[in-house]
Amino acid sequence: MSQLPSPPAARTLGASGIAISPIAWGMWRLAENRRSAAEAARLVHAALDAGITLLDTADIYGFDGNAGFGDAEALLGEVLAAEPALRSRMVLATKGGIRPPAPYDQSAAYLAEAIDASLRRLQVERIDLWQVHRPDILAHPQAVARALDSAVAAGKIAALGVSNFTQAQTAALNHFLDHKLVATQPEISPLRIAAFENGELDQAMMLGLTPLAWSPLGGGRLSDPQAPRDQAVAAALDQIARQQGVSRSVAAYSWLMAHPAGIVPIVGSQQAERIAEAAQALTVSWSREEWYAVLIAARGEKLP
Repeated sequence: MSQLPSPPAARTLGASGIAISPIAWGMWRLAENRRSAAEAARLVHAALDAGITLLDTADIYGFDGNAGFGDAEALLGEVLAAEPALRSRMVLATKGGIRPPAPYDQSAAYLAEAIDASLRRLQVERIDLWQVHRPDILAHPQAVARALDSAVAAGKIAALGVSNFTQAQTAALNHFLDHKLVATQPEISPLRIAAFENGELDQAMMLGLTPLAWSPLGGGRLSDPQAPRDQAVAAALDQIARQQGVSRSVAAYSWLMAHPAGIVPIVGSQQAERIAEAAQALTVSWSREEWYAVLIAARGEKLP
């Protein structure tokens, strides 16, 4: 069986020239359970020590519907303030543009406010990758582009990305930007395969965007599959996991990483051992037949 190319040990974030790990760690749940700065630092070290250098957060992470807006960023900021040397070891990504209860606001004034607030909470001078978290339908992409370009020109942001944008929304914003997008962050997993077939990944390759996949384990459904389709996908992943001595989760990460778009799965675990384990995905190899077996299980029907 023909083998697919192994993922590289490092990738470049779009055309930015910023080197990133082929796996990222996400901090959606970093601030839950009143985690201390010391506990958060242990997780940051687990990621960095495993070679996972791209750390992704957002200003909305920690918000429970009433309070907690910015808590994940602030907690990471405490870690960085206590150990300033960690900053040079990571590529720091965050997101903004969600403004409860609006729910979205990408007006020029709010974008400037949100970026400055993230910088304060993170206690850094510059964010490596700033992403529009979800599109504001009431914001003209030209106005959004001007605000983002201004932040880049001011040295507050190194590179720009989008998250949960449609292809048309991505193209429109990119058209007006002087500093072109380098990343897109859709939901992709062996249970969420729309991006493979609806043109999102094709657009990413065409524009040179690095796809960052959120919820790469299907929101935890791969760990405990209940529906017949989920069980079929898990069984296809388990074949590779058993053959190569890794967990089903690692097999799922590696399945995404085998795609030619250079998908970077964002590991969502807040357990140090699970974060470190994710790096094993670099050792997993796939044949075309094995890779397509997972896709067919996810589709629930044979390919035409």
